[in-house]
Amino acid sequence: MPRFRLQGVIATAAVALLSLSACSTGPAGSTTEGSSDNTQTASSNPEAFPVTVEHKFGKTTIDEPPERVATVSWVNADVSLALGVVPVGMPLQEWGGNKNQSTPWFDAKLAEMGITEAATGEGSGPEAAGIATYSETDGINYEGIAKATPDVILAAYSGLTKEDYDKLSKIAPVVAYPKVAYGTPWQKTTKMIGKALGKSGQAEKLVKDTEKLVQTEAAKYPAIEGKTFIYGNLEPNSGTGMNIYTSRDNRPRFLTSLGMEMAPVIEKAEKKSGFYLQWSAERADELKSDIFVTWVPNDKSKKAIKTDPLLGQIPAIEDGALVADSDNTLTLAISAASPLSLPWALDEFLPQLGEAAKAAEKAK
Repeated sequence: MPRFRLQGVIATAAVALLSLSACSTGPAGSTTEGSSDNTQTASSNPEAFPVTVEHKFGKTTIDEPPERVATVSWVNADVSLALGVVPVGMPLQEWGGNKNQSTPWFDAKLAEMGITEAATGEGSGPEAAGIATYSETDGINYEGIAKATPDVILAAYSGLTKEDYDKLSKIAPVVAYPKVAYGTPWQKTTKMIGKALGKSGQAEKLVKDTEKLVQTEAAKYPAIEGKTFIYGNLEPNSGTGMNIYTSRDNRPRFLTSLGMEMAPVIEKAEKKSGFYLQWSAERADELKSDIFVTWVPNDKSKKAIKTDPLLGQIPAIEDGALVADSDNTLTLAISAASPLSLPWALDEFLPQLGEAAKAAEKAK
């Protein structure tokens, strides 16, 4: 997320920024006719229950296969859907979303599963699938979640506080994040949710298949292999410094999965930090890496970064190896990574990264 999003999250005390069967979760009346590819893997395993999932706030025991799943934050709804379980309630995607206040990868999966008529346009998205949606602009929407009457609430990737967790637990059992707020790797999120839904085997396969796809696509851009990187958030002419994401965040994890390496300067600095650290603009020239990746609101900001008297001293920027994308949806796909978003992001992001890697090689 861009920096203003991080500040909003911190200010509210959350450390930030198919086919269905009788045992599957889905909106009332949802069907999957014509999507036989998933009919053998979507059902929960009744013999797996009760299951107990450990997390930041203790342990949550789920006695029976959930029939109604609600989610908070990002990622959780993606994972549930990727496992063949259509949520009955989920947050609106109010940053980086499409006109449905959803995402292209979520809507495409609904269409692939036969839940909606189309992947885009009329007849697409959560509303067309009969999914209840609620805003999280002001934090956890307890009322919206309660109205969805869930059997379980998925928050394996989230920034729940203990107070949030306790309030949600009065509605239904809650699967919270394991350790760090907004720091759960997508693989861990997938496995935790898979366990909660009685789909551990399917979750393991989904992780392996997604990781294999990432590696296969990355191999088409050999120049990025072994390149060092820094993934940050730059604000030209602000004088307030910058945010640099650490190895506890999904953005650097994604680049590492592509065969890249985090810059030593960040590895050294991140030891006692959370998912990001603040860096003074006056020390911009110390941020040595082959490639620097950031989000920008528009192309004008990208040009401003290059000409900024301090940020312009970042070595990768001087070398022309800056990846500064203004596509909010692409930024979301990587920062809130999931088995649905990553395949979508690869086609959009890898070409930009490949060009930056070539620029870095020319500068040596």
